[in-house]
Amino acid sequence: MNVILGIMIPFIGTTAGAACVFFMAGQMRQNVQKALLGFASGVMMAASVWSLIIPSINMAQGMGNVAFIPAAAGFFAGIGAMLVLDRIVPEIYLKQEGNYGKKSSLSKTAMLILAVTIHNIPEGMAVGVIFAGVLSGNAGITMADAFALAAGIAIQNFPEGAIVSMPLKGQGTRRGRAFLGGAASGIVEPIGAALTILLSAYITPILPYLLAFAAGAMVYVVVEELIPEASREPHSHIGTVGFAAGFLIMMILDVALG
Repeated sequence: MNVILGIMIPFIGTTAGAACVFFMAGQMRQNVQKALLGFASGVMMAASVWSLIIPSINMAQGMGNVAFIPAAAGFFAGIGAMLVLDRIVPEIYLKQEGNYGKKSSLSKTAMLILAVTIHNIPEGMAVGVIFAGVLSGNAGITMADAFALAAGIAIQNFPEGAIVSMPLKGQGTRRGRAFLGGAASGIVEPIGAALTILLSAYITPILPYLLAFAAGAMVYVVVEELIPEASREPHSHIGTVGFAAGFLIMMILDVALG
């Protein structure tokens, strides 16, 4: 039951953000958005280190002095996978100032939904991998680690849900349909997480690589998308404070509960 709830948390974040169409006349306040993005960045960065990379290294201790290889290879592969995604789909920033990825004949809104949906796939995998690590019992990952990572992704997904649903409403779409469009962009996360967990029996031998892969994908999202948005002027310090708070909270949770 805990696992089911955990893999649904990121989708709940997206759905909550999409629900902004029901009670917001305009866009989310910039200061709130910066604080949320900064906090999510801190949580995800700390989780990538303590909940993903360190367990990956610990699981490979039998390799001796080269125990870093699975973590290094997986991390590099995660970064590479996200680079490939950014080459084949429009790169979306929350301020929505243009598309910088592959050109498309789709409408701007359709590209936005496509980009957010595809970028959610590795996040769903990250949640699935960390819960698979918990279930395996030999990865040194606690349920608290898994829930903290899921919560960090959910916070990041909140503004993403809003930037899909709000433009749909602005184009004349009914609020209910706009909400469904925003929420649907996050449905790939619990699906991807569930599939990863179902395959956990087969992926256990390569779990150190997959943990680091998820870390690489998460760090890419943080550095490429979340931190630049959180630190944009004006009032960039709000995002920095949010990052520090998220990082510290995740670190404390990992040490205190792990």
